[in-house]
Amino acid sequence: MARVLADEAQKRVIIVDTSNEIAGDGDIPHPAIGHSRRMQVPTPTEQHGVMIEAVENHMPQVIIIDEMGTTQEAAAARTIAERGVQLVATAHGNTLDNLIMNPTLSDLVGGVQTVTLGDQEARFRGTQKTVLERKAPPTFDVVVEIQDWDEVYVHEDVAQVVDQWLRGYPVEPEVRRMDADGGVSRTAAPRPSEVGQTPWSANDIRGRKGRKRSGGPETEYDHYPPESFQDEPDANGSAPRRLDARIFLFGVSRDKVETALAEREASAEIVGELRRASLLLTTKNHYRRGSQLVRIAESNNVPVYVLRKNTVPQVSEFLTSLARDQGIDLPAGRFNGKDRDEADSETLAAARAEVEEAARRVMSGEFSVQLDPQRPYIRRLQHMLAEQFNLASTSRGRDPQRGVLVYRP
Repeated sequence: MARVLADEAQKRVIIVDTSNEIAGDGDIPHPAIGHSRRMQVPTPTEQHGVMIEAVENHMPQVIIIDEMGTTQEAAAARTIAERGVQLVATAHGNTLDNLIMNPTLSDLVGGVQTVTLGDQEARFRGTQKTVLERKAPPTFDVVVEIQDWDEVYVHEDVAQVVDQWLRGYPVEPEVRRMDADGGVSRTAAPRPSEVGQTPWSANDIRGRKGRKRSGGPETEYDHYPPESFQDEPDANGSAPRRLDARIFLFGVSRDKVETALAEREASAEIVGELRRASLLLTTKNHYRRGSQLVRIAESNNVPVYVLRKNTVPQVSEFLTSLARDQGIDLPAGRFNGKDRDEADSETLAAARAEVEEAARRVMSGEFSVQLDPQRPYIRRLQHMLAEQFNLASTSRGRDPQRGVLVYRP
């Protein structure tokens, strides 16, 4: 490489050679390096100083370094690279993974640091709050793993490869093999990461750009664990109409979406990761807050549907609009338009009155009062109301017979 760069590419090449393995140990450098110049290193501990001296005093275009193995040499290499000098160096290790995990040499490929994520970012990534990330741009843009005399593995974009490796995804170096006739074949060789698979990748987010409205001015959605609806036949023997959508909820209750789907005899997939979603469903309040999840979705061309309220009628109208766009006709639900809003309001009013009556009975001397079974959304409101009366509450039973028990703390 020294000979090719110096003679064919006509570059000013300097070799910093500690053990004289590249240019020989004689007074005259070995002819194998061509017109490259050599700087001998008195002792191995002084190699990093000679590297800096080569840049400051000899104006090289390329510096070739043998056997980088200390933190000082890694720091000197970064300094040289930031001064616009091309670097070619060797380091001990079988694979790129060895460099990443080596605390002494990891700075050559950008270094690794522990980062604590916020709750929202950790939920978006689907990871723990503490993750490993690349610390800085890599000193070397390309890493070549010498596997055999006639075979090497080439990582052409070290920054991207290291990021992918730290996120747990397999890396695919380019395998170059030389045959007996001197020809070179190139193939890919996927290699698993030692970090372990993680469930997200920002590059996986795909979709169409746009913000859509349904059932009124605007609507917003929330993030829940991934589940999908099964296309099981209903009581009449007909299978639900399958909507071609992977819905990510942000600020919209999952139970309301499930209720609306069952009411409209439809099915759709609700995903727990934004990268898997084909659309994001949210409410007006959440959208106006400028949530980071909404911004990420819009920047990655994931359509954002905004609901006016987090109610079953609003979700039902959204499903009707979505199905219409896909050429699917959904049967009418139990309620339509204003009637559904009024029915939902009546349910809330009845649930509130039931909590108030239970609170009166408990404060009059009863130890506990069991309320009628309700949907999860109604039960949450009943818990909040019980707290306003300074009473304790818990949910008992299994759906659909699960209800709130109000008692004295």
